[in-house]
Amino acid sequence: MRGTVDGVPLSQTRGDAGGGLRQPPAPVGSHRAGPHYLALAAKAVAALLSLSVLFISAYVWVNYRKLDNGLRRLSITTGPQPSVTGGAGPDIDGKDQNLLVIGNDDRSTMTDKEVRQLRTGRDGGSLATDTMIIVHVPADGSKATLISLPRDSYVKIPGYGMDKLNSAYASAYAAAKGSTDVKRAAGANLLIQTITNLTGLTIDHFLQVDLIGFYRISNALGGVTVNLCRAVNDPDYSHLVMSAGKHTIWGVEALEFVRQRHGLTNGDIDRTARQRYFLTAAFRKLASAGTLLNSRKLANLVSAVDKSIYVDRTFSLASLISQMSNLSANNIVGNSIPYERYATVDVGSVLIVNPAKVKVFVKNLISAPPARPVTPGRSAGPAAATSTPPSASPSSSAVAPSPGTPVKPLDAGCIN
Repeated sequence: MRGTVDGVPLSQTRGDAGGGLRQPPAPVGSHRAGPHYLALAAKAVAALLSLSVLFISAYVWVNYRKLDNGLRRLSITTGPQPSVTGGAGPDIDGKDQNLLVIGNDDRSTMTDKEVRQLRTGRDGGSLATDTMIIVHVPADGSKATLISLPRDSYVKIPGYGMDKLNSAYASAYAAAKGSTDVKRAAGANLLIQTITNLTGLTIDHFLQVDLIGFYRISNALGGVTVNLCRAVNDPDYSHLVMSAGKHTIWGVEALEFVRQRHGLTNGDIDRTARQRYFLTAAFRKLASAGTLLNSRKLANLVSAVDKSIYVDRTFSLASLISQMSNLSANNIVGNSIPYERYATVDVGSVLIVNPAKVKVFVKNLISAPPARPVTPGRSAGPAAATSTPPSASPSSSAVAPSPGTPVKPLDAGCIN
């Protein structure tokens, strides 16, 4: 047809000034991707992504709350404690948070099936706290420091005189009147006061896990990966038999791994290094989305926590994990407190410790920056290399880093 363009009158396709043709109207159903359309599409995608993040965050938060609600809470006195000379002692770390994690051989919550699987009875357990670790997290959450307190450290226990550190909880528990939880709280209170006097740190929160707790929680996490420097063969005591190299351990093996001390060069000192190593791996896995977004793993974890862990009234697992969520493997460090020498006294074989030196060591340790990154695939040496044999000089039992000196990551290399 003359005077038309694609069936549109020519007069309707000219510009306002008659200088050029307008584009004919887009056919119905046409989807030209102009800038306006792309902007709308981008906004829609951003909105969907934001909504997804919101739902996932809400889901994770609810799951953390489930874990928190499963904890058994005790009336424990945390915060500044009376010093050995009277009055509250100094708090060397200000607003940083210190969580005291203890483990004992309480077997009262074991099921018949667990008794059979662990090849142990309900009798023969102990209230002595053979595992004591302070988890120090600075206010900015930049790193975590695990400070082990050897069970045989010879210290002053308020009201009881000089004794092994692991006897404080048991002594107060036995002397307390009331329910089992009242006794647990009494034990925790005396232990916290003793450790505060020894280290100078204010204990902000308390977490107690019993013997079976390691077993249950490692199962719920689906195992924890460890890397042994050399083969282990301890069939008569811990029952751990394992080849050198990497292993994913849970259940009975996890319990054997954290309990072994016979056959290790430095006995209980090396065992504390094992425990720091295991806790680092467990913290990292617990904070992973794979655990919290897996409904089956989460249900198992909630059940394990509900049966195995006692905490103070204000402790929040959600807050702790949130504060530690940005940590990399290089930002979790630790060591055992220094000791002077081994000795035999009226309460048996002990480690002689100097509280003044312990305080300096702890202060330097928590103020040291994270270690420099370790090249993947390159070993940084055994993770337990911070210990020395009993024959070593007293000053080398544990070296306090100078302020500003990076501390080696706990999972660098392998563990003895």
